[in-house]
Amino acid sequence: MSFKTSIGGQAVIEGISMKGPRLTCLAVREPGGEIRTEISHTPSNPLKDIPILRGVAAMYLALKSGYSFIMKSTDIAFPDGDEEDKFDKWLKEHLGEKTNQTVGLVAAVLAGFLSIALFVLLPTVITGLIAKVLPIDGIKTLIEGILKIAMFLCYLFLVSRMKDIKRVFMYHGAEHKTIFCFEAGEELTVENVRKMGRFHPRCGTSFLFITVLISILIFSFVPWVSTGMRVLYKLLCLPLVMGLSYECIKYAGRHDNALSRIMSAPGLWVQRLTVFEPDDDMIEVAITAMKAVIPEDLSEAAL
Repeated sequence: MSFKTSIGGQAVIEGISMKGPRLTCLAVREPGGEIRTEISHTPSNPLKDIPILRGVAAMYLALKSGYSFIMKSTDIAFPDGDEEDKFDKWLKEHLGEKTNQTVGLVAAVLAGFLSIALFVLLPTVITGLIAKVLPIDGIKTLIEGILKIAMFLCYLFLVSRMKDIKRVFMYHGAEHKTIFCFEAGEELTVENVRKMGRFHPRCGTSFLFITVLISILIFSFVPWVSTGMRVLYKLLCLPLVMGLSYECIKYAGRHDNALSRIMSAPGLWVQRLTVFEPDDDMIEVAITAMKAVIPEDLSEAAL
C-alpha cells in the first residue's frame, strides 16, 4: 500500500542521516567497507502545531542537527585525518564533550550569515548600484529577483562540480529513491530502490528554491526607501518567508493535485543540480538508515 511519509533524510559525507518520527539514524560507509550506524532520538518541534512558526523552528533544528551529522560522518569516513592542531586541543580542553556541538552551532550561524549575505544583501546592493547609473526605478524588484535566482543557480552549479560534493549529491539521490520505495510499499532492496525516481517534492533543494521564490514575492511589497533600509526590512521578513516556504513544501509533499504539482515543478527542476544517480553501495547505506527509523506502527510515519 502506497502512502506519503514524514520520514526524511540528509546526505552527509559518505552516508545519510534519516529522520523518522521517533528515531534518527546516521549511516556512514567506513573506509573498510562496513556500514556504521548511530541511532538517536528525533528532537520534537516545540511549535509543530503553529503554522508559519513551526517552519522557523524546523529550519533551526535542521541546521543544528545537519551540521552535527556532517561532522560525525566526516570523522567516521576519514578516521585517519590530519593530526589534531593546537586549536582543536584547546577546544577539547575547555569544552570537553560539547566541542562538536559548539563548533556545529557556530558553523551553522556562520553559514546562515553567509547565505544572508549572498542571497539577501548582495542582490539588493547590486541592484542599488545599477539604479545609480540606469533608470530602473520601476523594475528594481524584478532585477533584484532575477539576480537572486541567478546567484542561487550559479552557486548550486559550481558546488556540484566539486568531486567530494558530487558524491554527497549521489547519496542525496540514494536517500530520495529509498524514501520513494518505502512510500510505494515495496520491499527495501537495492533492486527495488534502483528503479525509483530521484526527484522528491519534499527535498531540501526544493525548499530552498521555494524560499527564494517566496522571498521575491514578499519583498515586492517591501518599500525601497534606500538600499540599507530595504536590507533591514528584508531581514525582518525572513521568518515569515521561511515559515511560508515550509508550509508550501509540506503541502506539496502531502498532496498530489494541480496546485501541488505547480508548486513542486521549479524545485524538482533545480534538483537536477543537487540530486545525482547513486551507486549500489550508496543505496545500501540509505536502506540501512531507513530501516532503522521505520516505526512499528506505520501510521506514525504518515505525512
